[in-house]
Amino acid sequence: MPKPRTVDQPAELLAWLFAAWPEVKRKQARTWLKFQAVTVNGRSITQFNHPLKPGDVVVIRDDRFAIPKTMLAAGIQVYFEDDSLIVIDKPENLLSIASESEPEKTAYFQLTDYVRRGNPLGRERVWIVHRLDRETSGLMVFAKTERAKEFLQAGWDKAEKRYEALVEGRPPKDHGVFESDLDETNPFRVASAPASAITRHAVTHYRVLARREWRTLVGLTLETGRRHQIRVQLADAGCPIIGDKKYGAKSDPAKRLGLHACALRFPHPVTGNELSFESPLPRDLSRLV
Repeated sequence: MPKPRTVDQPAELLAWLFAAWPEVKRKQARTWLKFQAVTVNGRSITQFNHPLKPGDVVVIRDDRFAIPKTMLAAGIQVYFEDDSLIVIDKPENLLSIASESEPEKTAYFQLTDYVRRGNPLGRERVWIVHRLDRETSGLMVFAKTERAKEFLQAGWDKAEKRYEALVEGRPPKDHGVFESDLDETNPFRVASAPASAITRHAVTHYRVLARREWRTLVGLTLETGRRHQIRVQLADAGCPIIGDKKYGAKSDPAKRLGLHACALRFPHPVTGNELSFESPLPRDLSRLV
């Protein structure tokens, strides 16, 4: 990577990059900006017309890792990145991985583009460790090596996964456990059913966090990770998640599903050190409680 340079006269950042490193292709300079590789006085800058003043120090980062809370395409926010994994905050209405109807507007596609620095022929890639429903926002982990993926998936049942859900009505008690058997054979809708060879046991611990007249904010910790587990169990308890018409919700005050993956805790796949992340309830949901 180019050595740091000190600005000697006022200029806009991109034009200054072109002039400071004339041997570098202009497309490459734009790529530096796009992927947060340019820092000014230690702060990552992506704005092409950011004003520079004499004395500013411009550095082209070579660690290739996003600074925490960096915003990527599609509204994805990076919480952590190293050689083994990336932890992101996924916005609502974004698929985790491609479907037949949507191959590109996914967290997986955007992160693959990010690690390849916009080069579609690059060999870098990410591996998906777990999924969130399209309608659910919050924390997700992607592996950057196959070894990390295998380690994380092997222990994912033991990872701590906490959610917050804004529901209609209120649960039967202030805290407790939802326990049921789920039939996941219908690809579009999961249902509780008597235990059988085709059902999977599901356990969720819950606690009421806040109440309003018609709504309740509930904290949930997964003991198992079944498809639509939280959505089905809350609906069965008579308090469906707001915006969840599939499972019986009658209101949609936030114009989105009121479910957010708010916390993750798991060991690092290489060092074994415990990693812990928390994401606050999005404003469009928190304003309702």
